Amino acid sequence: MTGATATAAPRTPSPPPPATARSAALAGTGVLLRFGLRRDRIRIPVWLLSLTLGTMLTANSLSTLYTTEAERASTAETMGSPAALATSGPRHYLTDYTFGSMMGHQMLGFTAVLVGIMSVLIVSRHTRAEEETGRAELVRSTVVGRHAQLAAALGVAVVANVALALLFAAGLAVMGIESIGWGGSLLYGFAHAAAGIVFAAVAAITVQITAHTRGASGMALAVIGLAYALRATGDVGTEALAWLSPIGWVQRTYVYVDDRWWPVLLTLAFAALVAAVAFPLSTRRDVGAGLRPTRLGRPAASDLLTRPVGFALRLHRGMLIGFGAGVFALGVMYGSILGDAEDMLKDLQEIQEAIEALGGATITESFASIIALILAIVASIYVVMAALRPRAEESGGRAEPLLATGLSRTRWVLSHVTVAAVGGVLLLAVAGFGFGIAGAAATGDNDLVGKLTWASIAYAPALWFTIGFAVALFGWVPRYGTLAWLIPVYSFVVGYLGQMLQFADWLNNLSPFGHVPQLPAADLEWAPLLVLTALAAGLVWLGLLGFRRRDLETK
Repeated sequence: MTGATATAAPRTPSPPPPATARSAALAGTGVLLRFGLRRDRIRIPVWLLSLTLGTMLTANSLSTLYTTEAERASTAETMGSPAALATSGPRHYLTDYTFGSMMGHQMLGFTAVLVGIMSVLIVSRHTRAEEETGRAELVRSTVVGRHAQLAAALGVAVVANVALALLFAAGLAVMGIESIGWGGSLLYGFAHAAAGIVFAAVAAITVQITAHTRGASGMALAVIGLAYALRATGDVGTEALAWLSPIGWVQRTYVYVDDRWWPVLLTLAFAALVAAVAFPLSTRRDVGAGLRPTRLGRPAASDLLTRPVGFALRLHRGMLIGFGAGVFALGVMYGSILGDAEDMLKDLQEIQEAIEALGGATITESFASIIALILAIVASIYVVMAALRPRAEESGGRAEPLLATGLSRTRWVLSHVTVAAVGGVLLLAVAGFGFGIAGAAATGDNDLVGKLTWASIAYAPALWFTIGFAVALFGWVPRYGTLAWLIPVYSFVVGYLGQMLQFADWLNNLSPFGHVPQLPAADLEWAPLLVLTALAAGLVWLGLLGFRRRDLETK
């Protein structure tokens, strides 16, 4: 009997298990994360190096200025006034005012604000800006999950903040300063990272609300300002208010004093909760749209919109109003503590030396001049964003249709420059007026209203120089336009911290804000203001020349 050898039928390979909904929604996150880090290979290192160097310079200056325990004890007594606590941190740091506790008390709150700004800009750039330019839609047409882009943007922010934490820890620990060891330095670094990650998560929500990058960034920056104000109010009065602020949380690590890690864990848990809210919100809107519906305009445009400056003003209106409200509130907050300035600063030797250098101004006037500088630097954030608006219009493809009409390139750019320049002056005036009326109420000196308003407006040429620098970058090297942010960051480090920590004069001279007379403590000098104005005009002209010579970039 013949028989066929039985052969087993080939088994059909079982299909792979279906991907979970979560993994499908995050498909491509790793690729987008690596791509985001590559895109920011210049921006992020500039931020990290600037913040790290500023922190190390501050630590070195503190160890040089306060060499004896008696000097540190005297400073701790001075820093216990309400005005000092509002501008620094909680009182508990003063119990053992070592070099480390001085860093945590005086620097942690301010630097956390800068780290928050860095994180907000990172998330906005990799989410909402991508949607505005149309690139996000192209990316999502490939094998990319609906949550991948937001997750990658948050990943870039987390990587930047962790890298900053490690740089802070290593930079401070290796300096060998008494009371600044590795354990406290690691906590100092990761306290900043936790604050930055929280504000990155906040930006992840604001980019869902509005369809515009400027609006999303502005709302997130306003949250940072609110967090700082709550922290300041809580440290002076009701401490419960400070516990409503992530900045207040990380300050209560009491780094180099108690070295408490649990506030960092609390901050990170809150960041995870906020980020978890952002992801479902992103599915409730269309790509390129925001949760807040766009209001319908009038059937016919006004005559103002038919002119370049009027159209530019319409584009900048929301951001200008938001910054105006913010700087006015900031001016009022600082003005309300102006009456305590003399008690706060009278025992600080470095302030006395600065007063002598200014020609015998009072302590109140010297303190007011420092606050006027801070208000001007905050206003410079607006002018950088406004001056770089033509770049956003160009890369988004909205400039080409306008320039295809009778509108020249020069008039188009100058319309945005005009709004930025005039808007910057208005912000200075509003901030100075708020500072003046609150200062007059706190001190009983009604003359401060006019003095402090003009003290703020005096920084207008420095703002114009900042605009000129941004326009020059836009005209010749548009891809490096974000380098214009170096001026506000550098000016804050050397202008504000440099006065307290006695940085070398040549460092301050590299900032346009360093050449503005420090009213009301110093006399008004017109020569540096005129030179700054002339340089600003020259930089704008240079930028226009470069823009006329190059092609539009619409990709």
